[in-house]
Amino acid sequence: MTNTNTPGHLWLDELSTTEAAKAAIEGKVVIFPVGSVEEHGEHLPLCTDSIQPEYIALEVARKTGCLVAPPFRYGIINAGRNFPGSLTIQFSTLFSVAKDILSELSRNGFNRIIILSGHAGSSHMVALRLAAQEVVYQNGEQNGKQRTRIMVLSDYDFADELTAELADPKDGHAGTIETARVMAIRPDLIKSKGIPSTYDMPRFEVVLHPEQYFPSGVHGDPTAATTEKGQKINAHIIAQVIKLVEELES
Repeated sequence: MTNTNTPGHLWLDELSTTEAAKAAIEGKVVIFPVGSVEEHGEHLPLCTDSIQPEYIALEVARKTGCLVAPPFRYGIINAGRNFPGSLTIQFSTLFSVAKDILSELSRNGFNRIIILSGHAGSSHMVALRLAAQEVVYQNGEQNGKQRTRIMVLSDYDFADELTAELADPKDGHAGTIETARVMAIRPDLIKSKGIPSTYDMPRFEVVLHPEQYFPSGVHGDPTAATTEKGQKINAHIIAQVIKLVEELES
């Protein structure tokens, strides 16, 4: 059942060892936020993909009593990797880090986990899903039931549900939706209004300089973003992730 009282601690690593043992016995759900260091146009910070899932995770924890694992703020950057400030890691690195953290959470008795990624690149998400899959397979069954349950998603799986209502249907990277969300979460990190732009990447070809196809690093209209839109989108995502926590608790 959802806990409407604000818990004393939201971050897993703020618990004492005794408190952590108790939380594991109680079957607490743990949300593991994953982000990236990636360009988001001239108007958004490099940590855009990190602050969004971390905010969502903490708000969900406040409303449900679940815990938030220390975040991992690096990811696999492909299209934006050649922009100044973007820091990518290898597929094998993300896979190994995610697998190790999931394995350690499970070893400590936390077997209901949500990986919530703010970066939704295809290879990035595949690395996370494969790591989760391996841990689930390795842990097998206990008393005839799957021992470890892990959900892997991007917060944009839910944010995109409001695109048709609040932005152009083709809105994307650093556009209306993403800019609005950051405006609602960290308005102090907004650098400018941004410049509307679109890009058309080759459908099948792997290119050496993808940034040549979108020199602004933006796909959408950031000038159409508002704090009110961001609040509505974030509230929708929080509500949907709460449902996932409740599903794991059931």
